[in-house]
Amino acid sequence: MSANHNNLSKVTLGGLLVTLGIIYGDIGTSPLYVMKAIMGEQPINEEVVLGALSCIFWTLTLQTTFKYVLLTLQADNKGEGGIFSLYTLVKRLKKKGLIIPAIIGGSALLADGIITPPISVSSAIEGLKIYNPELDTVPIVIAILFVLFFIQRFGTKFVGRFFGPMMLVWFSMLGVLGLLGIGGNFGVFKALNPYYAIHLLSIHHEGFYVLGFVFLCTTGAEALYSDMGHCGRGNIRISWIFVKAMLVINYFGQGAYLISHSGDTLTGLSGHSDNPGNPFYLLMPQWFIPFGIAIATSAAVIASQALISGSFTLISEAMRLNFWPKVSVKFPTELRGQIYIPSINWLLFLGCVFIVLYFRESGNMEAAYGLAIVLCMIMTTILLNFYMIMRRYNPLVITGIMLVYLTIEFSFLIANISKFSHGGYVSLFIAGFLAFIMFVWYSAKRIRSGYTEFVKIDKYKNVLSELSNDLTIPKYATHLVYMTNAHLNDEIESKVLYSILQKRPKRADIYWFVHVNVVDEPYRMEYRVREIMHEDVIRVDFFLGFRVAPRINLLFKQVVRNMVERGEVDITSRYESLNRNNVIGDFKFVIIEKFLSYDNDLPWYERIVLDIYYVLKKVSLSEGRAFGLDSSSVKVEKFPIVIHPLEDISLTRMED
Repeated sequence: MSANHNNLSKVTLGGLLVTLGIIYGDIGTSPLYVMKAIMGEQPINEEVVLGALSCIFWTLTLQTTFKYVLLTLQADNKGEGGIFSLYTLVKRLKKKGLIIPAIIGGSALLADGIITPPISVSSAIEGLKIYNPELDTVPIVIAILFVLFFIQRFGTKFVGRFFGPMMLVWFSMLGVLGLLGIGGNFGVFKALNPYYAIHLLSIHHEGFYVLGFVFLCTTGAEALYSDMGHCGRGNIRISWIFVKAMLVINYFGQGAYLISHSGDTLTGLSGHSDNPGNPFYLLMPQWFIPFGIAIATSAAVIASQALISGSFTLISEAMRLNFWPKVSVKFPTELRGQIYIPSINWLLFLGCVFIVLYFRESGNMEAAYGLAIVLCMIMTTILLNFYMIMRRYNPLVITGIMLVYLTIEFSFLIANISKFSHGGYVSLFIAGFLAFIMFVWYSAKRIRSGYTEFVKIDKYKNVLSELSNDLTIPKYATHLVYMTNAHLNDEIESKVLYSILQKRPKRADIYWFVHVNVVDEPYRMEYRVREIMHEDVIRVDFFLGFRVAPRINLLFKQVVRNMVERGEVDITSRYESLNRNNVIGDFKFVIIEKFLSYDNDLPWYERIVLDIYYVLKKVSLSEGRAFGLDSSSVKVEKFPIVIHPLEDISLTRMED
């Protein structure tokens, strides 16, 4: 077993505490709203309560424990998890269409990152309505969200130290409150019988569609997989035993309390006609409610923080995989994987504010919640199927797992579809918009790549050598560096040679061609050097993981430094006066930005995709900034793409 996999399975007390703070915020705050959503405003009925508890218990068991904690966590990519990591694993099968579940799943997970913070924080803050039913919680929720998004620029290293202990307090509180609620009413444990779950579908006033509310108890399950790289499989599995126990005890405590008030309604229990009571807060002794609200708000903020950080990671991966336009990425702390993406941060904030202003109360947000994430779960299941095929699982086992989980998840999807007209369209619109951007960006890259012309570098190495030594041409730079997309190390784009030889002859002492390969291993950092012509033409290939920022400026300097130390290259200036004084020559990077020429006759589909792509490109980072190059040493050249030149132009010459 590799060291990486040993670390993945290693369990420590500190690791368990960190796992509590990072992984379980979303699923851990679900007791704030699940039972309230299931019960609605109908009179409390014991069989309905038992059915709700049974559905929750078996959903947590089948969906979260078996599918994610036991099965999906096996599908790690060098210790990393998440739907894009799973996609990079299974794409080796070369199956067509795998990109579709990856893009849909990633978009749905991002949409979840916009909806979870508002519903979690709103559910916690609405506990204040116990004291003032007329209180407008919207400004408070927006203020908390603003502070949360504002502090992202500073990183979460300092605040993160409190996440684990705070979530330990939260889950311990869930367990204690649950035990107080259960009291001596152990009859509530009849709900462990799956009969009550099935029976609920026939007696609940929403019928089968009550599953849309039940699903809310497992919406954070995807986070268990996405954050595996931060916490490790072993820590997640062990900590889940404690987390699940506390969640189940709290749900059953709420159930016991509700059964003891059969015939009442949540509105009646709250004592206010326009404010349904929340079983979570109704469990609390009156004196403890202010502390409960404070702890619940802290847990909701932590849940939101985890999803925000997860969204940054997801976008970073999407950029590496050519699913998303290049945007600025910051590294606020030295923690591995700790990143901050300003544009995504404030887009998420605006999305959250829109959700809060549009729905205003957590009860209204429940309709938008769940629909996107169940799509993500289905996409994960589809990709998991190919992973099991790749790992040669028994075909009968694969078939059984697929039948069980696709049945469960499509049942949840159908139930959630009923929420579409009540607000579910919001989450689908957000997920659809994000998926559209990913699809266009990926498709445009494929189209451009398919039409890019490459030539063999060996045919031009003599002319490059002669140009380098042609003193009749003014020297453009001592070292001229081009970024190339050519995967084969004996090829180069024709546009690069056009730039060097024809646009304006660029004489340099050494020509460097740099290529970045994004590889499936998340944190791989390697390079290879090929000397095409001694001290005239050199190619450098970087092999960087899809979670590594391509800071080419720093990486290239390191490569040159290593080559100098090994005596492979002389980077001192070749001007006599400067050479005598060992002055290092200048490095000039040339970035060629392509634009779509009007001299094209493209299929309508490709034309639309490329037109949208270039609109998106205008708001994305330039190639130079995306590669982390120093702008003072970068020259940008525009190059027209003539993909399908217009043919058979009816132009007739007139004779005098």
